[in-house]
Amino acid sequence: MKELLETLRTQRWDDHRYYHHSRINQSLHLVSAICFLVSYVMIFINPVFAALLAWLVSMTTRQAGHFFFEPTDYDHVNQATQAHKEFIKVGYNLHRKIVLLAIWAAIPLVAYFAPQYLTWAVPEAYENNFIDIVGMTWLFLGVAGLLFRAVQVCFRDDLKSAVSWVIKILTDPFHDIMLYYRSPFYLLKGELIDPMQHVQSH
Repeated sequence: MKELLETLRTQRWDDHRYYHHSRINQSLHLVSAICFLVSYVMIFINPVFAALLAWLVSMTTRQAGHFFFEPTDYDHVNQATQAHKEFIKVGYNLHRKIVLLAIWAAIPLVAYFAPQYLTWAVPEAYENNFIDIVGMTWLFLGVAGLLFRAVQVCFRDDLKSAVSWVIKILTDPFHDIMLYYRSPFYLLKGELIDPMQHVQSH
């Protein structure tokens, strides 16, 4: 358990110091985290709503922060190139995210024009409505995407790394709020990039 927690701590630290320099990205992660927590509650009440909120708001804000606002030039804080960071990324790097988001974007099209290809992944009670089919398929995609990458990490590294990564992903909303609740205030002051002094002194 001690080794698992240490691996989790390392993954969290690397995720923060490598991929969250932009104050805009941090602020979007704060919005994303709050919406994800709402989704966590709603999944037991209305799973379709939970999935729509998670994918349309939480995931879009989170990934927009990475794709459009996070610097991709040389990382002087960590002495690392973007290519190096993408290579060592435990979870979904930008390339893997593009594949996942392409599948996500294709699901509404398939649900509208050929829903019979998706109903195998949707409980019978949700098979007769376009929104329900999309929501439940997105929910299935989220679970499948998490498990698929966990299996990849398990084979690439080890079971401990895979399990800690799954725990990290599921608890990221709580951790992001603790890390980035001040980011909007820094952003309002005109600070676009986190100086990461805590990283440099680590």
